Amino acid sequence: MTLDPEDSKIITLARAARARNEASEGAAVRDETGRTYSATNVALDALTLSAVQVAVAMAVSSGARSLEAVALVSAGDPSAADEAVAAELGVKSLLVAGPDGTLRG
Repeated sequence: MTLDPEDSKIITLARAARARNEASEGAAVRDETGRTYSATNVALDALTLSAVQVAVAMAVSSGARSLEAVALVSAGDPSAADEAVAAELGVKSLLVAGPDGTLRG
């Protein structure tokens, strides 16, 4: 499967965030203006958020009204909450890649 260069970019951003923080998940989103946001999951005693949730929160708090794409890099699968927040902002399906960047599903 050949990805759009902009989709490849957000997968790369998600992989880089995951590697930089040695996190279990990395995510990146692209908003309706083309701005990108990348993040990792947060796993604190008092706060647990997926990487997708953090990246979406960053985009929304920066003024994004919708998303063009959401990428998740993880050994696991996206949660129902990840899929729901992406759908709420207009993304039909997440780009899900393994830690090596290989697109799954």
